[in-house]
Amino acid sequence: MSESTYPSVKDLTLEEKASLTSGGDAWHLQGVEAKGIPGYMITDGPHGLRKSLASSTGETDLDNSVPATCFPPAAGLSSSWNPELIHKVGEAMAEECIQEKVAVILGPGVNIKRNPLGGRCFEYWSEDPYLAGHEAVGIVAGVQSKGVGTSLKHFAANNQETDRLRVDARISPRALREIYLPAFEHIVKTAQPWTIMCSYNRINGVHSAQNHWLLTDVLRDEWGFEGIVMSDWGADHDRVASLNAGLNLEMPPSYTDDQIVYAARDGRITPAQLDRMAQGMIDLTNKARAAMSIDGYRFDVDAHDEVAHQAAIESIVLLKNDDAILPLNADPAAARKIAVIGEFARTPRYQGGGSSHITPTKMTSFLDTLAERGIKADFAPGFTLDLEPADPALESEAVETAKNADVVLMFLGLPEAAESEGFDRDTLDMPAKQITLLEQVAAANQNVVVVLSNGSVITVAPWAKNAKGILESWLLGQSGGPALADVIFGQVSPSGKLAQSIPLDINDDPSMLNWPGEEGHVDYGEGVFVGYRYYDTYGKAVDYPFGYGLSYATFEIDDVAAAKTGANTATVTATVTNTSDVDAAETVQVYVAPGKADVARPKHELKGFTKVFLKAGESKTVTIDLDERAFAYWSEKYNDWHVEAGEYAIEVGVSSRDIADTVAVALDGDGKTQPLTEWSTYGEWEADPFGAKIVAAVAAAGEAGELPKLPDNAMMRMFLNPMPINSLPTLLGEGGKKIAQFMVDEYAKLAK
Repeated sequence: MSESTYPSVKDLTLEEKASLTSGGDAWHLQGVEAKGIPGYMITDGPHGLRKSLASSTGETDLDNSVPATCFPPAAGLSSSWNPELIHKVGEAMAEECIQEKVAVILGPGVNIKRNPLGGRCFEYWSEDPYLAGHEAVGIVAGVQSKGVGTSLKHFAANNQETDRLRVDARISPRALREIYLPAFEHIVKTAQPWTIMCSYNRINGVHSAQNHWLLTDVLRDEWGFEGIVMSDWGADHDRVASLNAGLNLEMPPSYTDDQIVYAARDGRITPAQLDRMAQGMIDLTNKARAAMSIDGYRFDVDAHDEVAHQAAIESIVLLKNDDAILPLNADPAAARKIAVIGEFARTPRYQGGGSSHITPTKMTSFLDTLAERGIKADFAPGFTLDLEPADPALESEAVETAKNADVVLMFLGLPEAAESEGFDRDTLDMPAKQITLLEQVAAANQNVVVVLSNGSVITVAPWAKNAKGILESWLLGQSGGPALADVIFGQVSPSGKLAQSIPLDINDDPSMLNWPGEEGHVDYGEGVFVGYRYYDTYGKAVDYPFGYGLSYATFEIDDVAAAKTGANTATVTATVTNTSDVDAAETVQVYVAPGKADVARPKHELKGFTKVFLKAGESKTVTIDLDERAFAYWSEKYNDWHVEAGEYAIEVGVSSRDIADTVAVALDGDGKTQPLTEWSTYGEWEADPFGAKIVAAVAAAGEAGELPKLPDNAMMRMFLNPMPINSLPTLLGEGGKKIAQFMVDEYAKLAK
């Protein structure tokens, strides 16, 4: 053994190898003390460190953890569309792990928000896999740049909490490849997370922890993953099957290492497979060794709070701003009299519920911020943060407070009891008592700004008429109060963009036909038409579209151009100009719209974005490269990605429904063809390079009298084109059999 590394798997006994494939307790790896391998701690993220004070005993206490910076959960941070900022959040999280001697922080979670009712939407990034992967990669790269590991989760298809421990997610290969796997794939290929956590659920009948296709064939062999795979807590139901599938680590331990030993001895586990899984655990320990050897490190609490503050600012989405009601003037000499209504202003909902619950290093509410900044406002709580009926006394107080104000800031949203890990929501609506209170307040004061706190989208349309301004602030972490004040009083312009569509009604969502499943399974019947891919393709009205977000500034996008850079790649350029007198940021979004395709494809899909910060009047040219995958779909026929030849539209805009300009690019296609057989249709023969030559030969032979002549009238062609050639006798009798045999024989000659 060298001084710089721990032993290799060759230095371990069978029993020691087996022990490495299970945890030491609920929050520690299992070390091998005799060989100098420590049992480092791993613990929850994903939006900050949740290290339980009971971790040393292996207990789980979700409400008793060491103080750590609570950054905005993904529900908010995803709306920043700012990978560089997200990278800074990751770096800060890693520094806190170093202080607390945590080798791996469990996150980020990049499962798709298939349905906005999903209870864990608050810690997932988007309904769009491109956005989810290209944002969350910042957490992985940021954390690991400091020598601490991440655990990309939950691999894969954990899109609901209902029956999550065992539900069978029945998903087509195409939907898996285009929607539910790409975020994982991008992060694996670009940042190599040290660990990946598998999900609880089954995928097409096989538990993720025992899914060799998922954990080995795709993840390791196809994508080149180099790290280890661990189970979600309690997701490993058969240690032998899981290890053979490619699961390195069972968490928490079931104290059944003997099962692995026996299986290795009787041949159910090969020595090579056990060595691979155990060596992965040694390699993980080696990666963390340098950071875990740092003693006495203390992170800068205030600096990290400022990172959380900036992240919260960029998470806020301005949905509505009628009559330019925002920003408010904070100058006491010019300020209007402000009423703040809603318990969330005093007791903010800053994070989601469940295993990610963090004890923040500090907590600054909106009311705290007003007091610190000397901004006067009258406050009324209006309602309680529970699901109990309204309190008439609180309502009356709120209405009276509103009557005496020039403008009302009304803080509404979902209490923790309404959404959390462990259960799915059953409605998109806010609690009725809050909507009723808003109606009462709006009747007393027409200048109302609603500030929302929620982990996933809520229905806005039914009550929006009662508010001139709406700020979607999601869950903003520990520095949400100062961030909201910065935006509301105009220190900064809001720049957030929606990472998920806001539908008018939950029943407009296509997944509702199969939500949340039945009899132990859920069918993903909407296929690739998730979120805006469905709404935009089928012209379904939404309240606010994917990518939407207002600003205090105005922008123009022009000079849009696309240049082909390869057979199936392109570069997009555009100039974005701040046409206002307000410094602000705009996010340029690039969508690819396929032309006629052999499969049903969405109207368009996000394939590039960049956030541009511009001074008043400033212009910048942005460049976004589109690789071959930007134009491809997953072909079940080829079992591979496929780019069809033809013209593609490239749309550049500021939301999926606000496109500034569209340009076209013609691609060569990847040239993929499938071998032709007697089961290939006549139309498929015509479309194939070799087949077209044979079809021409059939026509020539028919003219020469060597073969029966094919009919060329429209009616007969209608039957002929979709017909497998082995069915030609249906149209031509014995002559059809001769033509089919001729085609097959000629193809065999050409295809040699």
